[in-house]
Amino acid sequence: MSTKTAPTDRVQVKRLPERGHYDAGTIHAILDQTFLCHVGFVVDGQPYVIPTGYGRDGDTLYIHGSAASRMLRSLAGGVAVCVTVTLLDGLVVARSLFHSSMNYRSAVILGTACEVKDGAEKIHALRVIAEQIFPGRWDDARQPNEQEMKATSVLALEISEASAKIRTGPPKDEKEDYELPIWAGLLPLRVTAGSPEADPALPPAIAKEPPQYLKSYAAPGSR
Repeated sequence: MSTKTAPTDRVQVKRLPERGHYDAGTIHAILDQTFLCHVGFVVDGQPYVIPTGYGRDGDTLYIHGSAASRMLRSLAGGVAVCVTVTLLDGLVVARSLFHSSMNYRSAVILGTACEVKDGAEKIHALRVIAEQIFPGRWDDARQPNEQEMKATSVLALEISEASAKIRTGPPKDEKEDYELPIWAGLLPLRVTAGSPEADPALPPAIAKEPPQYLKSYAAPGSR
């Protein structure tokens, strides 16, 4: 996917289509602003939506978890998947409740995931996920051992059928409501990182000096 995803009927934004975006740059930017997605799939007629961490590398989205996970086993078996990511930017406070809303950036990806079986790619995928969550952590922490690799399943989903939907700006009230003596505007919302809190089991010499990548950690949505 170099410039655009496939704006198929399944991912085209029908409600308020002017908010729809299909270019790779917009979709990638949303995916890169966080690391938490919701994975939707159906097994035996029962829908499930599971929150999980992810990492993006080019046109590929990687997710991982326990090799015993029903979600990962189902998706590896070819079950169709819908992955969604949402960034909440603020509350839109309109003069009427009807027009009150939220400013947001969201992405939807449809497709079929494949299990990553090649050892080198699996390590690469785990690094991509770790670095999306904790930039700088992979080289600082102990690497996965053989037993941990066997206990972990990694799936790859190509970002080929996808769309984004974005709302920005102030309230859009009815013309006659602009004369009402009611406050209207925006309430920005941000996720911020606090100060690192050391594990009580750490030796004091290590506990007192968190790594720089944690002290300067940029929370999702502010990177």
